[in-house]
Amino acid sequence: MKIFHISDLHIGKQLHFYNMKDDQIAILAQIVDRARELRPDALIIAGDIYDKTVPSAEAYTIFNRFLNDMSELKPDIPVLIIAGNHDSAERLNYASAFLEKENIFISVQSPGNEDEYLKKIVLKDEYGDVNFYMLPFTKPGHVRHLFDEGIVTSYDSAVKALIKRENIDYSKRNVLISHQFYISGDVSPETCDSEQVYITVGGIDSVDIEAVKDFDYVALGHLHGAQSIGMKHIRYSGTPLKYSVSEEKHVKAITMVTLNDKGSEPVIDRIPLYPIRDVRSEKGLISDIISRATDTNRHDYISITITDEDEIYRPKDQLEEHYDHILEVKIDNSRTRARLEAEDLEAAVLDPLEAFKQFYQEMQGVPMSSEEESIMIDVINKLQERGIDETVIY
Repeated sequence: MKIFHISDLHIGKQLHFYNMKDDQIAILAQIVDRARELRPDALIIAGDIYDKTVPSAEAYTIFNRFLNDMSELKPDIPVLIIAGNHDSAERLNYASAFLEKENIFISVQSPGNEDEYLKKIVLKDEYGDVNFYMLPFTKPGHVRHLFDEGIVTSYDSAVKALIKRENIDYSKRNVLISHQFYISGDVSPETCDSEQVYITVGGIDSVDIEAVKDFDYVALGHLHGAQSIGMKHIRYSGTPLKYSVSEEKHVKAITMVTLNDKGSEPVIDRIPLYPIRDVRSEKGLISDIISRATDTNRHDYISITITDEDEIYRPKDQLEEHYDHILEVKIDNSRTRARLEAEDLEAAVLDPLEAFKQFYQEMQGVPMSSEEESIMIDVINKLQERGIDETVIY
């Protein structure tokens, strides 16, 4: 069975106030083209369809067009979609019953009642059934009431309890679709600036892969860089587009997974995607940066750092004559570095918890207790979950 695995479309995303509509339409069209060419048996979208919980009408239109284009491919390619932490369950679930008639399956919430379980879709190939279990982004509070007191105390225990509750037959081929922050023991996956604000303080949202390692493939969403975590078959597909300069070195692609008979290791290939604009950085003398502008790169989203020692008259205006999607212009030379040192602005920026702990000790004269620290972690995480976004300083 051949599976396309993508995630984190973030439809409606703006990059430093640039609307990425055209970029997203183009990359979704490429995914449809590759599906038409390679004929996967299923397409998985592992969460974060939209960038905001209340998407714009434009964002709805873009995703609707994508689903329509996929549904026109014959024979049908089933599409399996779960909600991520950016998605509104109610909005994503709209018309889901109708969409199932078109082989588009959506799961937006973990089980809420004792008689509810993970949505399970069974597809067949020459080796028999493949069971797809759909686990949307889940917080402990969503499912704690389903279990005895003390069973669900964290994100990790919540996922473990939900998986155990399914009584999965691991003698068959099983695929899990999940949108969480997975770790492997003490090893965490690579992250980038565009997702840092959604990874909670203290790592309390992490889930160890021990909970899911027995699946034949685990299709993950949440992180923007494509990577396996702990084991080859537990994999983040990454975003189809670059959503920050910190993703500059990423190679965006569709993850294509081939499942053969039970016991065989899945074959993982990457199908490259080609954006209409790259996201990248330039650093150097302004004259050199200008000289590097070409017909193929002048439309890229670009972060520029100028290293000239001499004062430059209106540098951004000069650069905009050659680059038309400038994200930011920064100056890095001996004068700016000296000024930063003089003003003591190079002090390390503390994370919110550490900053508050220092403030508390200064005000109270004693360190925070473990109980107080736990309360503060919860407060910070709740604030982050409400959607802190990037701040750009020009």
